[in-house]
Amino acid sequence: MARTLYTALLWLLLPLIPLRLWLRGRRQPEYREHWRERFGDYKLAGGMATIWIHAVSVGETRAAQPLVQRLLTEYPAHRILLTHMTPTGRATSGELFGANPRIASAYLPYDYPFAVRRFLDRFAPAAGLIMETELWPNLIAICHARRTPLLLVNARLSARSARGYRRLAALTREALGKLTAVGAQTGADAQRLRDLGATEVEVTGNLKFDVTPGDALLARGRRLRERWGARPVLLCASTREGEEALILDALANADGRFLAVIVPRHPQRFDDVAQLIAARGMPFRRRSENGAIGDETRIVLGDSMGELFAYYAAADVAFVGGSLLPLGGQNLIEPCAVGTPVLIGPHTYNFLEAAEQAIAAGAARRVSDARDLVAQAQALLADPAALRAMGEAGRQFASVHAGATARTLELIARSLAAAA
Repeated sequence: MARTLYTALLWLLLPLIPLRLWLRGRRQPEYREHWRERFGDYKLAGGMATIWIHAVSVGETRAAQPLVQRLLTEYPAHRILLTHMTPTGRATSGELFGANPRIASAYLPYDYPFAVRRFLDRFAPAAGLIMETELWPNLIAICHARRTPLLLVNARLSARSARGYRRLAALTREALGKLTAVGAQTGADAQRLRDLGATEVEVTGNLKFDVTPGDALLARGRRLRERWGARPVLLCASTREGEEALILDALANADGRFLAVIVPRHPQRFDDVAQLIAARGMPFRRRSENGAIGDETRIVLGDSMGELFAYYAAADVAFVGGSLLPLGGQNLIEPCAVGTPVLIGPHTYNFLEAAEQAIAAGAARRVSDARDLVAQAQALLADPAALRAMGEAGRQFASVHAGATARTLELIARSLAAAA
């Protein structure tokens, strides 16, 4: 009954979907492309052995990278189909995997039964892997009915999100109960998922610990640093709406002995952040200008995609955004992996265990607000020994927690064997 009501609501909302895509397309024209895929109509060829991974946006796609690479090796007869819900997720797939003929990208259809069936009829995946916490009740139910193994991998569920899912307890319990298996990031994630109705749950770890930058991005980071000059660098990465204004106001009262680099999380906000900087009269340059950075420049706006590892490698200290405001935080593992000391705000519920472990390891420090962020950054930039110690602690922290990819592959192999 719960899923019937859910589906009826989806049908009521159907006339609004084209309007939503058109409106989002005003800021991101890519939303107006490939729209037929969102209703299960694909030009991409079917008829070949396929393992399907759903990675909704940028973060999930980047986290899937080590898993995709291992799946290509372990299942040489299969194509990997990556599906997304956002254009930036789709673009990230292209940046990470290029024109590999064994990797394809598309949009996952909206959760209408007719669209889901068209998707599954087209590609007939041997198995589906949903990254993190994307729960689509009709998709799960139809895969279950067709005996298509469907796993939730790299699964995370914060206490806040669990409270939200409890408001839809019947629908959530049915969906989680029909998954073939769940690979959770942490014990706490696993228990919350069990409490909501998941059955076959085990802790496999966080795939993001297995993501490595590659030599090309590290070399790009070195070139960025040369372009930025000799001043120490504070990177504010993956910032979200509302945070940049707080950071800029705090930077306005700081001295100019260091360079601040701000990289917004979402590319459609690059111009908005540029306007925020300009309105404060702070000299800045855009990364896309590719020019040299003079001593008069206070801020560099990181308006590029696919370079976050390079930014981290080029910085002396990195603040990881989404954490000054109650937004849950972003991935702090990447800066740790390249040995860059990390600062995080008070709101890290999406990465709670990783954040606390990084702090305990000496790889990260928590700040209370934007002023504290700038103050702690200045103190670290004036203390080379502390910077070295935090950087080394970060590398060790990332190394110790690696291995989720191998455990997730074991879970996939067992699920495929059981379905054979």
